[in-house]
Amino acid sequence: MARVCQVTGKVPVTGNRVSHSNIKSKRRFLPNLQVKRYYLPEEEKWITLKLSTEAIRTINKNGLYSVVKELRARGEKI
Repeated sequence: MARVCQVTGKVPVTGNRVSHSNIKSKRRFLPNLQVKRYYLPEEEKWITLKLSTEAIRTINKNGLYSVVKELRARGEKI
């Protein structure tokens, strides 16, 4: 699986590594992804998601079931 957050869709972006002498070379900024297991009591099962830390905060705020509903509406298999 790629380095993509399943909830927010965050992906790696590119930029420049800049040395002290101002020489620029390409680099990648990776999202802070975590693999988390959540228990979904409505369906009585565990689900595993690859999430950014922002998405973990979103789940804490809005609730797991509402986030899973949005993912399924987008067509993602969970």
